[in-house]
Amino acid sequence: MMSIVVPATSGHLGRLIVTDLLDRGVPAGDIVAGARNLDTITDLAEAGVRTTFIDYDDPSTVEAAVSPGDTFVLISGKDLANRRRQHADAIAAATRAGAGHVVYTSGLRAAESPSPIAASHAPTEDDVRESGLPFTILRNGWYTENYAATIPAARETGVLLASVGEGRVASATRHDFAQAVGAVVTSDGHLGKTYELSGDVAWDYSDLAAALSEVLGRDVTYQAVSREDHLQVLKGAGVPEQFAEMGVAVDAGIAAGAFAYQNGDLARLIGRPTTTLVEGLRPLV
Repeated sequence: MMSIVVPATSGHLGRLIVTDLLDRGVPAGDIVAGARNLDTITDLAEAGVRTTFIDYDDPSTVEAAVSPGDTFVLISGKDLANRRRQHADAIAAATRAGAGHVVYTSGLRAAESPSPIAASHAPTEDDVRESGLPFTILRNGWYTENYAATIPAARETGVLLASVGEGRVASATRHDFAQAVGAVVTSDGHLGKTYELSGDVAWDYSDLAAALSEVLGRDVTYQAVSREDHLQVLKGAGVPEQFAEMGVAVDAGIAAGAFAYQNGDLARLIGRPTTTLVEGLRPLV
């Protein structure tokens, strides 16, 4: 019996993928949930899902988890410095194990994105295509949940400070992206495809401020600042320089339109409109 192997299920996206598969009626015993800490996924084991230790730094754990013909969902790792190597090793391990399909969660328009976050996925896409395995690449756009860290300051100050200029973001929720994985691994016609996944609406930061106003029950206004001023504000607030620079770089990518792209792929895959900005923010408050 072929299974669907999902690593990183102690993380938000991996867990949502597993719960979506269960909601779709995939038998729990046909799902293999991997994590580096199995204590975090005991509830999945109790639901009948097969759980196993998977660590991208130990490719043998991938090889042991994957059986011939299985679908392997390669959820992109968070260790940016080592991610390309980890992913390449995981793909090689899945190939050795005889995987029948690899699904990679990439970044929106990875091959030509002005955002280093999205562009960093391009080398892994090359590795996937060169592996010889049947594949599907899901280029995930911006998560609405990325604004969770913005909410406390907006609640306290009524100000949304950013250096994105008039940049727009077609965000969607992790649940939306997880459902796209579920659709791809439970239906036919996706082999060899690369999907650009983003929300139905490309909103700007004035729209984000309005959405925050609605969910917080107080006025929030967008204050646009230069990259230099933004960096100084973050450092002045005690953010370590490395993370302050990363935050400004993220905003620069948004300003350049890295996450504004839309083509409707996500809504078509999940069979419904993507979650609105307000409804995506509401659970974060």
